[in-house]
Amino acid sequence: MKAIRVHKFGGPEVLQLDDVADPKAGPGQVLVEIKAAGVNPVDTYVRSGNYAILPQLPYVPGADGAGVVKAVGDGVTRLRPGERVWVARQAGYASLVAAEAAMVHPLPAALSFGQGAAVGVPYGTAYRGLHHKGHGQPGETLLVHGASGGVGIAAVQLGVAHGMTVIGTGGTERGRKLVAEQGAHHVLDHTSADYTKRLMEITGNRGADVILEMLANVNLQKDIDLVARFGRIVVIGNRGTIEINPRGTMGKDASIHGLSLWNATPAEVASIMAALSAGLANGTLKPVVGREFPLAQAAAAHQAVLEPGAYGKIVLLP
Repeated sequence: MKAIRVHKFGGPEVLQLDDVADPKAGPGQVLVEIKAAGVNPVDTYVRSGNYAILPQLPYVPGADGAGVVKAVGDGVTRLRPGERVWVARQAGYASLVAAEAAMVHPLPAALSFGQGAAVGVPYGTAYRGLHHKGHGQPGETLLVHGASGGVGIAAVQLGVAHGMTVIGTGGTERGRKLVAEQGAHHVLDHTSADYTKRLMEITGNRGADVILEMLANVNLQKDIDLVARFGRIVVIGNRGTIEINPRGTMGKDASIHGLSLWNATPAEVASIMAALSAGLANGTLKPVVGREFPLAQAAAAHQAVLEPGAYGKIVLLP
């Protein structure tokens, strides 16, 4: 099969298209022919060698995918060959993958393979941030700071479905239009000098109860200023350092949580998979694919996923 492999950590140029042996479905596993593979910012951090947990070289990058079941291993009765599926946490930039059955789920007929490849990391991260870390409640206000990317869109859809008042920000007119289309009640331009003032006006000077932050090195102090009393800030993305004044959290009893999807417990993973499967099946969750690249252009996809002005999910097509 064809697969992108990393033989040494470095820039996008280390992504190499290789011919490798086809995997087989072992006990409890499902062999999936991948039709689309998701590209996430975390993939670039791992590839560069700047991540807390690094795989043994060489490795196939990626975690999300969607395709068709080719075979099932012993003990797998929930899925059958020929079914359309999405794969979380155990797919990659390859034409075939053998994944644990618990990470493989039916893909509704209304969704494309590209949309299926946009589920695992973005929606899993957004769900864990909103529910497991942010403890968002119906009736509360949710600020998605940087809402036009894969995780941001997922967070907006999940917040709306949960009965929250959702405020999303975007840096481009196209991105803000996309955020509004996902059901956000208010959309702000985070490049505007007065957008924080506008947010406080919208919330009656309370601020946001939950803030999901995609670029903490730019926005964390603003989040401290904008969070409501007893509010929760969840750091999902960060690309550098920032100086903050912690005193802003004290009078509000506000909290700041870091988040890594890979730290989710087995029980949390199971709840995420169940919730996302239900949301996809009933149409509440509708992933947005922004750009598609051929598998051989994985390096270009890695550059694109870090560019500002995100618009949905980037996927590779094996």
